[in-house]
Amino acid sequence: MPEDANPLSALWPLAPSGGADWLLELCGDGLTGFMPPAMPDAVWVLNAMYEHERGPAGTSYHEYHQARLAEGSVPPHLVGGIDLEALGIATGGGLGRAGHPGPGWRRLRWAELAQRTGDPVVPDGLLPSYRCFPSVKKEDSWPLGIVPPTEGSLDRETWLRLIGILTEHGPAGPNTLCLAYYNPLMLGAADFDNLHVRTGRLGDAEILYDDAETDFSPSNLWAEDRSWCLCTDYDLWATKVAGPPALIEALLNDVEIEAVRLPWAP
Repeated sequence: MPEDANPLSALWPLAPSGGADWLLELCGDGLTGFMPPAMPDAVWVLNAMYEHERGPAGTSYHEYHQARLAEGSVPPHLVGGIDLEALGIATGGGLGRAGHPGPGWRRLRWAELAQRTGDPVVPDGLLPSYRCFPSVKKEDSWPLGIVPPTEGSLDRETWLRLIGILTEHGPAGPNTLCLAYYNPLMLGAADFDNLHVRTGRLGDAEILYDDAETDFSPSNLWAEDRSWCLCTDYDLWATKVAGPPALIEALLNDVEIEAVRLPWAP
């Protein structure tokens, strides 16, 4: 879509890619997102997962998918004569934007699932990802009654709440000038000489979630004065927020957002 035809461009026009140079120097390669260190504090905001009101079914997503393949209700995906649908594992997880799945589903907090299963919220030394909650899955596939977090993007509800809290703690509230970066994997182009950076007001950040050029929330969003920065890595189920202690405490104590400290990834 041409830039002048993108409704987002009026509020968040493209900025010189040099605006992200400080992150490149601080974090190194931003192929999946620039992961900042504590500035001076940090917390991980977890993507939402959901559970059906009837609870998790004994059948996994993969078992259900294989049954549909067997009955012919799902066509085979042939590449070079090989049926990829039959070989792959249907995990139940997705990639990109997500939201509440609708009636009959409730938010399942990571802490609740950890208490139920005995699995840690995040295993020691790891980051929030598909490697979490191994005891819930059957051969890497989640039960049908749970919608696991998606990779690479905040869910809509968490994004909106996070923007609200950032606005409350921003140096200029909704008028806080910010920059947003989308990594090349989201855009299908690995051009590190011309990073995809937009600039706008924090009060207008909700629209960034629905950028027509990508299916993800921004990889990075930061205040122009660099007082805080968030990173949603393409391969993870959570967003790291680095900033002042007051902001981090607000995220940890919020009743909607679920956030955790990871001592091994400050």
